Amino acid sequence: MKKTLFLFLIALSGCLMAQRVKVISGDYNFLKDQKFVKVVFKYDHLKFEKKNLTEEEFLAQRMLEIEKSKGKEEAEKWKADWEYSKEISFPDKFMMSWNKNAVIQASNKFAQTKYTLIVEPTWIHVGLFFPLASDKALVSSKMTFVETDNPSNVLMVVEGIKATGDNGFGVPNNNDRIAECFAKTSKMLALKVDHYTKK
Repeated sequence: MKKTLFLFLIALSGCLMAQRVKVISGDYNFLKDQKFVKVVFKYDHLKFEKKNLTEEEFLAQRMLEIEKSKGKEEAEKWKADWEYSKEISFPDKFMMSWNKNAVIQASNKFAQTKYTLIVEPTWIHVGLFFPLASDKALVSSKMTFVETDNPSNVLMVVEGIKATGDNGFGVPNNNDRIAECFAKTSKMLALKVDHYTKK
């Protein structure tokens, strides 16, 4: 029993150490007097799983798997859900989590803000759902704060490292599980922003 608990705590510690945000360049000071930040998602350099599949390769592989087990119609439904998740669910989850954890409010609908946060997922592990022992999704990302009117002026670059997607009980839908990763990434960054801008 003690050995099992010890191994669990080691695994938990490793998980908590893995999922973090790390400042690559710049600092939080430029955000101190801000009330709003615009958020933009980009997927230009996204890779999947241990093989670092491109999005095109990942989609082809996933659709073939679904088509073989459930038919072409289900595969097409999954693809449509993936596109919806990229455009709607992932950004919405990110911003919803951010706005719960930071005074500075984030949205992709602000007409004008001084700064824009560009969120670029760089690597995704989709994971699997098992009722008692889910394989959590993982997302790593690059988050870049730029001046909205002059995007070449980069204020800060932050790396999100292996944020997990789960709610404690497992999330059956792959894309919903990935969306939880974006919520976790956002929370970790928003808490940092809130901490440093309140000093």
